[in-house]
Amino acid sequence: MPRPIHATISVSALSHNLDVVRRRLDQAAQAVAGRAPSIWAVIKANAYGHGIDAALAGFSAAQGLAMLDLAEAVRCREAGWGGPILLLEGFFQPADLELVDRYHLTTTVHTREQLDMLAQARLSRRVDIMLKLNSGMNRLGFAPDAYSSAYTRAKQLREQGVLGSIGKMMHFACADGPQGVAGPLQVFESVTQGLGSGPISVCNSAATLRYPEIAVTRGDEAHWVRPGICLYGASPFEDQSAEALGLLPAMSLRSEIIGIQDLSVGDEIGYGATFRADRPMRIGVVACGYADGYPRHAGTGTPIVVGGARTRLVGRVSMDMLAVDLTSVPAVGVGTPVSLWGQDGPSVDEVAQAAGTIGYELLCALAPRVPVKRTS
Repeated sequence: MPRPIHATISVSALSHNLDVVRRRLDQAAQAVAGRAPSIWAVIKANAYGHGIDAALAGFSAAQGLAMLDLAEAVRCREAGWGGPILLLEGFFQPADLELVDRYHLTTTVHTREQLDMLAQARLSRRVDIMLKLNSGMNRLGFAPDAYSSAYTRAKQLREQGVLGSIGKMMHFACADGPQGVAGPLQVFESVTQGLGSGPISVCNSAATLRYPEIAVTRGDEAHWVRPGICLYGASPFEDQSAEALGLLPAMSLRSEIIGIQDLSVGDEIGYGATFRADRPMRIGVVACGYADGYPRHAGTGTPIVVGGARTRLVGRVSMDMLAVDLTSVPAVGVGTPVSLWGQDGPSVDEVAQAAGTIGYELLCALAPRVPVKRTS
């Protein structure tokens, strides 16, 4: 019999979360008598650890998909996805353009070198691009004073039959915090004004949920939003939970109690003896550790649910096991189910906060050795 740990991916939760985003965008559009934007469902990093196949099923109502990996894009096409696919980091070598061409992918362009590769490519059809602006985050994108010339170069390539549509995009660094979006948005609007029509994409999860009105289409240009983490049932905000946003967890990580220890005052737990009992305690050992993707840096007090009762992790997480406090749940024994995070446990954001990280990391870090069950 295999170890009892497993993850469950709910396709219906993925679909529900996409619908939450869609309703928020529709409400924003109605408020200003505009048109709601289209949605690129972001499925990078193996759909944030949830699996490409589950994402294709859960996000079938999205207008497009966005990702980083060319192999994942090819997989989506070969699985039957016929809508737009956006490569968020674009292509990296001239040879990549053969796949961009064959599978009709839309590519982000953020460097002069990518424009050079497009100019030299032999393509069977025009390539649609999103020309990215660095509006202050200083990761990818053309600087504001270089964007206009890059756009002019792109238009020349369009006139030569290389490019199709030329969209404009950027990324917000602080849409989830008090700094907000006003500054970068002003830079984007100032730099792109008058450059010509084409798709526009500026909103990630945080901006889509908190500032949906900026993505509403009021003229002829098509707007696209790029929600990611919220589609998987985690919150992009520190001050607002996924539950408060109406989102459902799509991934649930579960295991069982595989051992029980009774401790006396002064007894220690785990590697490094980082926890010492200050009273008689009953401790459960769970078949889950950092080799399964649970964060090693999660400390005593991290929430966990055992047999439906909320309790806490104690001591140091090891490779294959962790310990939980069962003192307040005496009926629990070997074989009792444990929820590490998800539908019937703490939220992944709660676990992440206790471990000093973010839910994104935990979802993406689910280890290949953990069996995954997909439910409708």
